Parts: sequence; structure tokens; C-alpha cells
Amino acid sequence: MTPGPSNSLCDIAGLRVGNAQDPALKSGTTVVVGDVPFVASVAVMGGAPGTRETDLLAPDKSVAAVDALVLSGGSAFGLDACSGVMDGLRADGRGFRVGTAQIPLVPGAILFDLLNGGAKDWTENPYRALGLAAFRAADTTFEIGTMGAGTGALTAMLKGGLGTASLVLPDGSTVAALVAANPVGAVTTPGDRHFYAAPFEIGEEFGGLGPDPASGLGLSRESRKMSAMAARANTTIAIVATDATLSKAQCHRVATAAHDGIARACVPAHTPNDGDLVFALATGARPAADVLLTGHAAALCLSRAIARAVFAATPADNDVMPCWRTANGHL
Repeated sequence: MTPGPSNSLCDIAGLRVGNAQDPALKSGTTVVVGDVPFVASVAVMGGAPGTRETDLLAPDKSVAAVDALVLSGGSAFGLDACSGVMDGLRADGRGFRVGTAQIPLVPGAILFDLLNGGAKDWTENPYRALGLAAFRAADTTFEIGTMGAGTGALTAMLKGGLGTASLVLPDGSTVAALVAANPVGAVTTPGDRHFYAAPFEIGEEFGGLGPDPASGLGLSRESRKMSAMAARANTTIAIVATDATLSKAQCHRVATAAHDGIARACVPAHTPNDGDLVFALATGARPAADVLLTGHAAALCLSRAIARAVFAATPADNDVMPCWRTANGHL
């Protein structure tokens, strides 16, 4: 298995990613939209999720496909980003037909970034506009790091961010991940230099420093974020995707397997104060895939995407946490 040409979710033909962010707000939104609706499901393993329209993604529910998926900052306010994406889809004539009605289906999930130093004194919820802007910006290339839903994200010790990674499987299908990393846990080992995901790095996609040679890792619970803000200011939310044909039940299994990627990259993960959630989607452009290998690849991509998110984060005014690049003398 090797990364796709752009090492991103957009290595899957027919998918586009859009980001919108407000630097003063220190928050933003990311949307994934397909050229046509796609099959999707979701697995939630965190104790504090924030979601919209996720029940319809259960394998036993009647909806066969959705039009877009949204990741957003803003905690519960950020769920309104889905409304902005719906506005854009409806204006473009997209949506599920029920008689003369047309209803775009846009599940979404949020992370908490309300205490990160940004201006949160709005009088009108800004996330609907951010959702529409992200939808209108959707393209086959996009930036990572302090962008979109990762704009205000923080890990235990460093700034988080938006990350992505991909793999091409032996059967020719592609698997990819997109993540907004804002976990309770640390993504780097003590010292802020080495990534927990280092054993899964390909090339130098997040610095090429290799695994931490120290042993006994994970015993420290040091957290700059805990010291700076409320314990519930967290959550890692992700989308994994394949161009293979999968059923909703198989997407659910892939989403569940992909959570291993969070656990390998964030220590600890899936805590009571995280809303850790993974969507899985399948465009169906290729034949049915090996679900075991697809889920394994999704977990590998998600670990790498989390590390890439932190590696690519950049400093901004009024930050409450350092970013990896400044902490390690790369800026």
C-alpha cells in the first residue's frame, strides 16, 4: 500500500473538500461533498459527542445515501454549519426527493473550541455562513493544519488542526481519512517532538523523526489544555472514505475499525470528555472491497492524518497553545 497522488481524501475521485474559517473567531468548518450522493455510516466511541442527522446512518435505517458530511468547530453552535451546506445543495438542485420536496441530507459532527482565545461574542450564529462558504469552496485540493474545522483545535500539549492521508490498496481501490484533531490526549510524546503515530508514518509526511526511543510512554497525564481551559473542551472527528462499493453495514464496520487510528495517535483516546466520532463513506466507483483490509487501511490513514494535522498547524494571534512547528524550531 502506498499513498495516493495527493495523500488526501481527494485522491478518491468524485469527492471534494471545502474549508471555511474565521481567524478572529478561531474556528471554522470543513465539508466533504460528492459529485453524486454516497453511502455512509458512523461510529461514535467518545463519551461527549455532538452530532446532527447521524441516526439515519445506522445500517437498519432507510436512507440509502447522503449528499455531504460536515466537520465543524463551535460545539453545539457549529451544528448549524450543516444548514449552510443544505442551503448550498438545495440551490444547486441537490437533495432527496419526496414528492415535490427536495431535502439535502447532511449529517455532521462538531468539536469544542469555544475557549481557545478567539472572539466568541457573536450576536448571530456564524456557523451557517461558514458552512455555506465551505460548501462553495469545495474542490479537489485543500489546505490542512490551521484550516476549516481544525482552525481552533487543540491537543493536550500543542495546537491541533485539520489533517488528511490516503492509501492505494493492492486491489487498486483507495482509502483516505480527513480529521479535525482536538483530543483530550496528547498526539506527541513527552517533549512535544515525536508523534505517537510515528510507526505508521510514510516518508516524512509529518517530519520523519521516527518513534520516540523512550519507553514507558503514556504514563504522564501532563496537559497544557487542561490547565488552560475546561476539561470538556475536546473531540476528534473524522471522515474515512473509499472508492470501493460498500453497504451501510460495511461502512459502519470500517468506521469502527478506523477508530483504532485515533487510539494509536492520541493518548489517551475515547475518553468521557471526548466526542470521538468517525464517519465512513463509499462512493461505489469500484467493485466491492475486502472490508477487513479497508478498515485496516482506514485506521492507518487516520493515525497519519492526525499527526499531519498537528505537524501542519501554524501560529496565530492570541493562541493559548504552541504549535508543533514553533515548539520544534521549524518556524
